Amino acid sequence: MRSSSSGTSAAKERGRPREFDTELALDNAVIVFREKGFHASSISDLSQAMNLTSGSLYKAFSDKRTLFLNVFERYTSLRNAQLRRQIESVATGRERIAEVLHFYQRSSQELEGRRGCLVVGSVVELQTLDEDAAALVRQAIVRNKALLISLIEQGKEDGSVSPNIDVEAASELMLYLALGMRVAGKIADNQVMEATLKMAMKILD
Repeated sequence: MRSSSSGTSAAKERGRPREFDTELALDNAVIVFREKGFHASSISDLSQAMNLTSGSLYKAFSDKRTLFLNVFERYTSLRNAQLRRQIESVATGRERIAEVLHFYQRSSQELEGRRGCLVVGSVVELQTLDEDAAALVRQAIVRNKALLISLIEQGKEDGSVSPNIDVEAASELMLYLALGMRVAGKIADNQVMEATLKMAMKILD
């Protein structure tokens, strides 16, 4: 009887999902999604990166789609918090816009650049994502543009940006430059961008 009880207990133990650090697992999964995109990332790739069996991955996240949604929300949340801290280190709207551009420039360099941006990569796959995933991607882009609009408006108020600037057009240009730097970073190290950023900032004069 004791042997049977012990066997049942062991079977239950094997059936339980392994405990793991969810945030660490998501941070490891994001690397796979950034490098390969949603569709090319296999469950095998993801489970290996997350140090989980496929069974444990499915028990924790149900499917690849659900995992991607969790990864995307964590990635954008961490990136937004990092960017906010960066721009809070300077005072004027113009300086904060420059910090945004430099943030994307640094992110486009070396290993970080080659891994790519999950948001930018997901924009490329947008038409093949389901409604919920596509909505998250669109919201991320809208948030980025809204931030730039608010900083340009701040610059107009504090005098660091021309009062005659077309806020909508300027914010779109800055957004396209920021996203473009992340794309360029996938191709080659994006080390020499200072002249380009200075030229972009001139539109605020």
